[in-house]
Amino acid sequence: MSYLLIGNISALICDDCIEPLANARIRVYLPDIRYPAASSQGIFSDLQPLSAKEVLMKADRLLAEAALDDQGNFTLSWKQEHLFTEPLELDLCLDTLPGKTGVRLPRNFHLCTAVLHWKRSATGYIGAYAYVVPSDIWNVIRGEAGAWVITGTVKQHRETGQEPPKLRVEAYNALSGKMIGTAFTNEYGRYTLRFSRKDLYHGALQLIKQGRRHMGPDVYFRIYSNDRIVLAENEIHATAPDRQDLPPCSCVNLVYRSSVMKWASGQVQGWLQDMKMFTGKSRKKREQWHLSDALF
Repeated sequence: MSYLLIGNISALICDDCIEPLANARIRVYLPDIRYPAASSQGIFSDLQPLSAKEVLMKADRLLAEAALDDQGNFTLSWKQEHLFTEPLELDLCLDTLPGKTGVRLPRNFHLCTAVLHWKRSATGYIGAYAYVVPSDIWNVIRGEAGAWVITGTVKQHRETGQEPPKLRVEAYNALSGKMIGTAFTNEYGRYTLRFSRKDLYHGALQLIKQGRRHMGPDVYFRIYSNDRIVLAENEIHATAPDRQDLPPCSCVNLVYRSSVMKWASGQVQGWLQDMKMFTGKSRKKREQWHLSDALF
């Protein structure tokens, strides 16, 4: 008989956006018989940081370990070495954050100590486990790693009822004037930008301002549709309170007017037409002057 555990681990960036913990690792341990009371923590306990020593001390109790895929899914299996009524310890290893941003360091957390629900099958027992890291905890983890993520939706000022177009979103740090990230919207009009603290100032000294809690960027955006700009913000937009000192987990929704693109192309076309007319009049006048000189 064997055990098969499947599941998913993700994190909340904001209330309406979940980030899969791609490339993280999940570990399952046999219970520590020295501390039987630990099983009372339950399956929904919050993440608890683990030191390197604590991880090393439980190495002999490791049952199985697996990496999470791009969607945060995992599959673990092991031979029957414990009763299905016994609690198990589940830990999470986050050496690399999603998008491979921030500082790469060993980061270990205790997920839970609980008796999982198992279903008997022909070959053994099957169980499932899922966990979503709360946004406040995920914000702290990302901040300590120096890894930022900005997500949000891009919508037209007036809804057309059609499928949202694929747009390119660029984010700029007003404190340095440099672009800090770029991403494309998906079929739902949502974009997700990831960058590291080192990308904010590109080697320049960071200005320390009083009251800046997160040491994050002041952002403004530019949006392109097939290399044509449809939203062009500047440093003034970054002075808005919700655009200053963005925390490591941020949500910024953007709205653009489709008429901006038409207006810009119309202006260029009109300008070119005026230039042609002006050039034509000038050429005609020069020809008249040359004719007058020839006659007199």
